[in-house]
Amino acid sequence: MTRRAVRNGFLVGGAFFIVTGVVTGLVPTPIFERMVPRTPLDYGFLLLTTALAGAYAAQRTAIDDCSGDACGYAGAAGGFFAVACPHCNAVLVALFGSSWLATYVDPIRPLFGLVAVTLLAGILYARRS
Repeated sequence: MTRRAVRNGFLVGGAFFIVTGVVTGLVPTPIFERMVPRTPLDYGFLLLTTALAGAYAAQRTAIDDCSGDACGYAGAAGGFFAVACPHCNAVLVALFGSSWLATYVDPIRPLFGLVAVTLLAGILYARRS
């Protein structure tokens, strides 16, 4: 693996961690307060998705074949939704209401994390050199 690939992996992983952590409220900021309690599972999915997204970017830089990029992007999006606070998203609350989100979306957030990790790990495994 080249230095460029490793650098890209660290940049993507770091950017994913910072952006996702701040936007979802897992990294506390004075901008807003997260309405759903932070759990160890949220931090676990954030760290695991960060590591896998960084590894995916490093691997993607080192190869020419771009098949499977949709799995990588879907995995990153799933990782975001796994740790996101559904009550903090004004658009979702406006569309569905907070009680619907609390009843149906919040309990399945860990499934988003499992899907994200599976997609990212699967594409990394399929592309291994």
